[in-house]
Amino acid sequence: QVQLVESGGGLVQTGGSLRLSCAASGRTFSSYNMGWFRQAPGKEREFVAAISWSGRRTYYADSVKGRFTISRDNAKNSVYLQMNSLKPEDTAVYYCAVDRQFQRVVFTTTRSQYNYWGQGTQVTVPS
Repeated sequence: QVQLVESGGGLVQTGGSLRLSCAASGRTFSSYNMGWFRQAPGKEREFVAAISWSGRRTYYADSVKGRFTISRDNAKNSVYLQMNSLKPEDTAVYYCAVDRQFQRVVFTTTRSQYNYWGQGTQVTVPS
């Protein structure tokens, strides 16, 4: 059983920062790409960022480029999302997820291509 646990969410004012963490267990973490998604009330879950199995490559949604940084520490079986210059539109539940394909070469932003998900952590940026 693969388990993912997100933490680090909270309420922060516009322009502030948060660092989300995702601790993984249950399979060889270092062999799989990881992603962050978010879901606001009444909206579909959307792609935020992804990182390759090695940590060498990253990819971001246009809405967060230049503000968010995804990273991973394979020795700790963890992936992180550093969020800076937060805006009200960043308000959502944030989820980490595991790419279903072993050492996938090309990033995917498709939800169905991620087979394990955490419980989510709430990020709120009031207007």
